Amino acid sequence: MKTHTGEKPYTCPQCGKSFTVKGNFKIHIRSHTGEKPFTCKQCGKCFRNNNLNNHMRIHSRENSFKCHQCERSFTDTNHLEDHVKVHIGEKPFMCLHCGKSFKYEANVKTHMRVHTGEKPFTCSQCGKSCTTKGNLNVHMRIHTGEKPYKCVQCKESFTYQSDLKQHLLTHSGKK
Repeated sequence: MKTHTGEKPYTCPQCGKSFTVKGNFKIHIRSHTGEKPFTCKQCGKCFRNNNLNNHMRIHSRENSFKCHQCERSFTDTNHLEDHVKVHIGEKPFMCLHCGKSFKYEANVKTHMRVHTGEKPFTCSQCGKSCTTKGNLNVHMRIHTGEKPYKCVQCKESFTYQSDLKQHLLTHSGKK
């Protein structure tokens, strides 16, 4: 009935947002306190609300939402809906600073680090900071000596894919 009357008796004392249902109010309060009482027993990831049930599909490999165009499957409808945008070329998420558009909301959030200068991923060995976890993983090759990019012609190995591409020019005579 509260939904129909518009009554929202639960108001957040911190930000003033109001809620019809007490459970939604409690979940919202956790956004201010940082409390995440739902923990995945397999990987330790924590959640403010009961998204743990959806998360568990990742571990069970239960992907019941299938794309009709490419047969990829996803753990929930939101991920499927985001994926479908790839096929239609839609890029609905726009950077408010520069206007660049992205297919996924997560990509625009990562892109924002270009404007803010935020580099949340730090190398434990030398202290270098990176904007993405992927960039940090690539950086770590300096310390590990890993060279995953191998030339098929001479078997020389490289730390970075760009170095392999440059090397391949020596075989083609373009360098």
